[in-house]
Formats: sequence, C-alpha cells, structure tokens
Amino acid sequence: MATSPATGRPGAAPTLPSPNGTAEPIMLELVDEGGATIGTAEKLSAHLAPGQLHRAFSVFLFDDAGRLLLQRRALGKYHSPGVWSNTCCGHPYPGEQPFVAAARRTAEELGVAPALMRQAGTVRYNHPDPASGLVEQEYNHLYVGLVRDTLAPDPDEIDETAYVGPRELAELRARGPFSAWFQTVLDAALPAVREVTGGTAGW
Repeated sequence: MATSPATGRPGAAPTLPSPNGTAEPIMLELVDEGGATIGTAEKLSAHLAPGQLHRAFSVFLFDDAGRLLLQRRALGKYHSPGVWSNTCCGHPYPGEQPFVAAARRTAEELGVAPALMRQAGTVRYNHPDPASGLVEQEYNHLYVGLVRDTLAPDPDEIDETAYVGPRELAELRARGPFSAWFQTVLDAALPAVREVTGGTAGW
C-alpha cells in the first residue's frame, strides 16, 4: 500500500494513517546547503513558495537493454499530476536513510525490488512547478540501477510506465510535459547511468 496516498485536491496536505485510525501529516527532513539535517516540516508546507530546502531522492532504473523506466504520475497526485518523470522519486522520513527510502518507495510504487541499485551522487535544485504553484527546493540523493521483475504499479501513484532509450525519451518529451526536476536529476545521474548501462545504450 502506498504511504503517500493522493488526496485528489490540489493543496490538500498528504497524510499517513496512524495506528489509532487518525490521519497524521507526512513529515520531511529539512537540510542546510551542505545536506546536514536542521529540522522537519510537514510535506505540503515545505513545498509552498518559496519552499524549504529538504531531503529527497530520485531513482533511475534500467532494463538489461539499457532502457530507462519512466513513470507518468497519477492524475490524483497533489503535486505534478499527470506528467512523466524518472522511475521513482520521493522523500525519506525524518531519520530514514535515503537509500532505504528509495528502495522502499520503488517497491511501494512499482511493486518491484531493483536487481541492482547504487548511489549516483547528490544534486541541489530549486524548481517551481508552474501548474500547481508549488516549489521543489531539494537536496536530492540519486540512485541508479537495474530492474528485471514484472512491474505492478500502484494506480494511486502511477498512471502509466514506459521503457525508453535516449531517442524514445526525446520523442516522448516532445509530445508532453515532464516533471520540472527531471532534466536536472537525469543530467546529474548520467555518469553513473553510463557505468550501469555499459555505454552501449547511448546515454
């Protein structure tokens, strides 16, 4: 079951079910410019303009042919609904290791465990989302790996998936919107992408 269910209402704060059945807000880890933890904030408030710098992660998984697994975010999501983005992205819970969070969310959203997943550095960015007015102020931990299992996407999180090479990615980007952060995180992860895909896939 997904841990950040879509509310279907722009601006509504995402929540987690608690043991007593009440909804608890999802908290993010605030960081300084060097990535050191300095506090916490509720998820939606951290994304309200001008945004608060917080810890995040982005995952790029590839099949054995070197094709990148993309997801199109569910239309009910409060942030960046209906746009294409990388394999998986999200936020660690306060105190949760980013690698653990990345593996957890990949399983929750896509129903698979990566066959391989390795660190690919970090990137810091500030990306407003024109559609929602929310702002991504993120210190993002990047992960690159391989996926071989059959996908079982959570429909609350994902409307569609696709495996693409560089040429197919360019064609897809020409047809419709991608997440505001996609190119930034892809560019930052490319050295590790080329190592994982072996250099023959064209990345």
